[in-house]
Amino acid sequence: MDKEKLKLTSSEIGTLWGEYVNGTAVDMVNKYMLSIIEDKNIKELFSDAIKIFNAQKSQIGAFIENESFPLPIGFNESDLTNNAKRLFTDTFCLHYLHIMTLHGLLGHTTSLSSSVRQDLRDFYDACIRDGMSMYHRTTNLLLEKGMFQRDPYFYPEENPEFITGQQFINSKLGDNRPLAATEIIALSMNIKKKILEKSLIIGFCQVTQSQEGRKFLRKAQQTADKHIQSLTKILKSDNLPVPTSWETEVTNSQSTPFSDKLMLHHIGFLLESSQSYHGAGLASAMRTDLVTAYEKIILKNLMVKKEWFNLMTKNKWLEQPPLAPNRKKIAEDK
Repeated sequence: MDKEKLKLTSSEIGTLWGEYVNGTAVDMVNKYMLSIIEDKNIKELFSDAIKIFNAQKSQIGAFIENESFPLPIGFNESDLTNNAKRLFTDTFCLHYLHIMTLHGLLGHTTSLSSSVRQDLRDFYDACIRDGMSMYHRTTNLLLEKGMFQRDPYFYPEENPEFITGQQFINSKLGDNRPLAATEIIALSMNIKKKILEKSLIIGFCQVTQSQEGRKFLRKAQQTADKHIQSLTKILKSDNLPVPTSWETEVTNSQSTPFSDKLMLHHIGFLLESSQSYHGAGLASAMRTDLVTAYEKIILKNLMVKKEWFNLMTKNKWLEQPPLAPNRKKIAEDK
């Protein structure tokens, strides 16, 4: 049987749908940032990112339409405001592209792992290669400009050691063992992503048009700040450096570059994505205080996501993904 003629599965359609909707949202942000960036090297990266996604978008659309599914609405130039003032500095824009490239790599890898058809696997292979290339380029430029925030250094032990008991997990009168390198991976990544989320929320809160949107964003900002404080406190307790914030990279502009629909969708996407990283942190945690911290963050994120869902559906901003056939309804309508 011709592998190219195999129908796409529900999982394959689902990944394509998600890549299209979330990709078009980020693409609009990239296009706005391209219009305000002054640094030629950063500008070149954004220009290339937009070209890469345009090619991917065409292929995703073809996959979806060839299966007779409707193309998602997603986001387009109608969600942008012409000649909006600068909301973010060039520094923030570069950090944004770097972090969103990491999100893209995770998304492409997940999509590949759900794909069976050869042409779809080839497509995601190409997406991952593009993502890796962009990751290297953003990392190199951040290093070149002295803006890359490297994780803490450890000094090597003389010999390998084994864990000898429950004290590795449980603290004794609040006296925790030092953090393990495997735990710092997730701590650092979660803090950096929360810093991006909080900074974006600050900017969006300044320019959103609706009062209910601003109210939600303020609450989301407070939640993100508490999560950052909770995780950085753990690093500080071991006398380890913490990633710096980017709030000062948001200008005082009140001129909105985006539709409220796009801004709220983007924050929802980051809330959803962060749960994967929080879950990874929880899975790798071997200290009770870390486990407790991640559990609280995950629970609070779910509560904020519920408010986000209610706001999006109230305004009819949340596009519905493809659903399984409702067999009961089909039978009743006969």
